[in-house]
Amino acid sequence: MSRTPRRYAVHLHLVGGQSERVFPTKLETFQEWCQGVVNAENQGGFVNVPISDLEGEYLVVRPQALIGVRVVEPQFSSVDDA
Repeated sequence: MSRTPRRYAVHLHLVGGQSERVFPTKLETFQEWCQGVVNAENQGGFVNVPISDLEGEYLVVRPQALIGVRVVEPQFSSVDDA
């Protein structure tokens, strides 16, 4: 029987060397967010990055500041290690 991941660990690499780790619960939701970033890049505004399981908790970044995304393995445990 296959297990369902509780969330995914995603590393966002930003201009200036900063790195931020976010935990989307569904990979499809994060893929939709990435498409929004690509579309917002030409507008020069800010985009909200959902950072955890909590409703309404966001990291706000400029799309131009995002230079890399790394999706780490799915996380199955119920204990947070971050």
